[in-house]
This record gives sequence, C-alpha cells and structure tokens, in this order.
Amino acid sequence: MTQAIPQTAPHWTPSLTGSGAPLYIEIAEAIQADMHSGALRPGDRLPPQRALALALGLDFSTISRAYAEATRRGYTESFVGRGTFVASQPAAPIQPPLRQIEDDPRMNMPPEPIDPDLLARMQAGYTALAPQLPALLRYQSTTGLAPDRDIAATWLAQNALPADPTRLAIAPGSHAAIHAILSLLADPGLTLLCEDLTYPGIRAIAAQLGLTLVGLPSDDQGILPDALSEHITKHRPVALYLNPTLQNPTTRTMPAARRKAIAATLQLHDLPLLEDDAYAFTATDTPAPISSLIPGLSWHIIGLSKLLGAGLRLAYVTPPSRAHLPELAAALRAQHVMASPLTLALAHRWISDGTATALQSFLRCEAAARQSLAAQCLPDIDITADPNAYNLWLTLPKGISRAEILSRLPQLQMGLMPSDAFNTRDPAPEALRVCLGGPITRADLQTDLLALHDAIIRRDWLG
Repeated sequence: MTQAIPQTAPHWTPSLTGSGAPLYIEIAEAIQADMHSGALRPGDRLPPQRALALALGLDFSTISRAYAEATRRGYTESFVGRGTFVASQPAAPIQPPLRQIEDDPRMNMPPEPIDPDLLARMQAGYTALAPQLPALLRYQSTTGLAPDRDIAATWLAQNALPADPTRLAIAPGSHAAIHAILSLLADPGLTLLCEDLTYPGIRAIAAQLGLTLVGLPSDDQGILPDALSEHITKHRPVALYLNPTLQNPTTRTMPAARRKAIAATLQLHDLPLLEDDAYAFTATDTPAPISSLIPGLSWHIIGLSKLLGAGLRLAYVTPPSRAHLPELAAALRAQHVMASPLTLALAHRWISDGTATALQSFLRCEAAARQSLAAQCLPDIDITADPNAYNLWLTLPKGISRAEILSRLPQLQMGLMPSDAFNTRDPAPEALRVCLGGPITRADLQTDLLALHDAIIRRDWLG
C-alpha cells in the first residue's frame, strides 16, 4: 500500500485581521480558520517559516512563534527536519488551565520530561504522599529531620559525593542557603570574591547584603590561582564564591589540578569557600569538589533544582564543621523558617523509589541531544558548551552587539541572557547565554536556534 505524501498547501498565506492581538496569535488563529473553511486540509505541509516571513514581511521569529502556538493549540504538528503540518485530527477545544503557570525562559532550566512512563512515576510519587498530608503541613525541623538527612547522604554517596548526615543541613534552595551563609560571614561593605562571569543570583544576594563583589580573571580552566592570591591580599575578602562544575554561564568544569591549586591558595590565606555545586547531579566524570580538599574551610551547597525541579526549592548544605550547624539553622529559620516538608517528602520519595535516578538518566540524555542539535544549528558560531549542560555560552562575531541580537529576537521560546547579567569586571563581553532546556520541545528549539543563527550570520536578510 502506497502511503500518501503530504502536500504543501499551495500559496497559502494567512489573512491577518488586524484584531489588535499579537501577530503570532493572529497567524495561529488564521490556521484554525482555514482548517474549518477547507483551505487547509489535514496533512497539508505549511510553508517554510522563512518563506512565509518573507511573504508577509515579518520577522522569522514571529512566524516561529506562530507555528509554535498553533502546535500548542493542536492545529498543527511539527517534526524536526520535516516541517510543520496541519494536524491529522481536528483539534479539541483548548481547556483553560486549572492554574496559570508562567515561567521565565531566561532561567537555566532542565529539559522537561515527556516520557509517559517517567511522568507516571513522578505523579505516583506525589499521589503516594496523600495519606501523610496532615503531618507534612506542620512545622518541622529547620534543617531537616534525621531520616531526611540519611536519605540525602545516601543519594549523595551514590553520586560520588560522600556526606556525613550528622554534618548535613537541608535548606529551601541553594539561593536561600547562600544568602544565609553570607549573612553569617559578612557585614555590609565587605568584599566577596567570585568568577569574572558568575551566577546572577550571587550578584543579587551580594547587593542585598551590601557586599562588594569582585570578579577574578579566568582562563578556560577557571579562576587563576595567582590572581586569587593577589586579590585576597588586596581586598581582604570574607570568602570566595565558586561554581566550578558546569559553571553558569560558561558551562566549563574546573579540572582536578586547578581545584587543588585553588584549595591550596585558600588554605594558605585561611579564606572560606562557598562552593555552589548546582549541577552536581547532572554532570558526569567530574573531579571531586574543592570542598573535599579543605573540608574545615568550605561550605558545600548542592541544589536539587537542576535535577528534580526548581519548584521544589531544596538544597543540601555541608558546613565546615558540625559546630556551624546551629548558626546556619538560626539564619535559615529567621529568613525562611524551613524547607517545605511536602516538597522534601516528594523529593526523597523519588530518590528512594528510583524515580530520581530515572529522571537523572533522562536529563543527561536529553541535554546531550540538545547540545548536539545546537552544534548542528550553530556550526559557524563561537560557542562554549558541554554535553551535560542545559545551556551554551555564545561569543558574538566582531562588530555584532548583544543588544542588536536581542532586539531582533524578542519572541523566542528559547531563553537568551546577555553577558551583563553575569559580568563582574568591565567591560562586559559581547556574548549571550543560550538556554536549551525548559518546556520548549526539540522541534521548537531547532527553530529558535536557526533564528538565532540567522540573526547573527544573515543580518542583511533580517534588515
């Protein structure tokens, strides 16, 4: 039996009504209207996005977002490498969500699972907590109960991150933990050292606490030990903040030799370290944490946001010693009371029943696939990336500014962040962090990556 070959809708262009709605919405609704009128038939292939953009005199990104919206509504289906097709079955009316959830695509989010079996496992873990609900809605220990710390220590050990449960605290997210630790270490007006390009959250925390943030020069292996020593002598800082594994935003991982050199420098100057291991559960084959080399001088923070979801707001914190636990607990209690017992119970159920391991495997595979896709779509662009990272760092060609690119691509689903958000040493480089994760599908990610490529390489076409 010969299979019918989908046909491209002949000369199809949408009729824009000028309703006042965003153009991408008008185009999506025009697709629906032409499906009902018969101008578009099930299986018809819509015109290539670039061709339709030229025909309508619109930006490529507007057409990209319109096709994505039509797919979201069920009017069309998109396939990587093949195009966008009118849905084979009429779309059911869109039901309003029970609760409107808005995400910020600029955040560096993990890809969201779509496998039905994995989603079912995650949902089953949530459902299983229902009998415990009254107890989970009570006040509990600020830094976690002993069973919670035992599960955390076991999970850390399974990921080559040995931890002593009696020296472990559970915090409501890495951001909260870092804020609490710095509130203990530093008074307003003092200095905190960090990478020259660093996590935006540490910039916000430092500003709120009145700390001066000083960035250190780096090479492709991380901050320079000699520069660290010089800045310690010059600024007399309260601590060093580092994100040495899959560093945000550059995706670089500091090698073992450089970690040893940094540890030796900190030991020499007796300077505390805040090691933010945000990607510890997604990275593979990474060196031991710097904290393991100077345990009495370091605060090791491992968040669960990049594995189990940012909405859980959980992090494991290992202070320099057990003696630091009471003051950490007091700071967390004053600022946040406690981590949510409900989300902590869910996270630890997923860890105990193997769902976390399954999710970890999915994320590593999906991150690698998306990085491969990005490399294919941006073949002639200067990017720094890692197969385990949820983002890449893109350095723009000479003569092209980050502001110019962002102004040309206002409607991407894929998150773009300019270097200004991460920069601690002027001037900021002409670079962008490109986020590959979140709810965006691979097909839509490919569309956005190609739009980004065109915005950089074919500036004359985008006019």
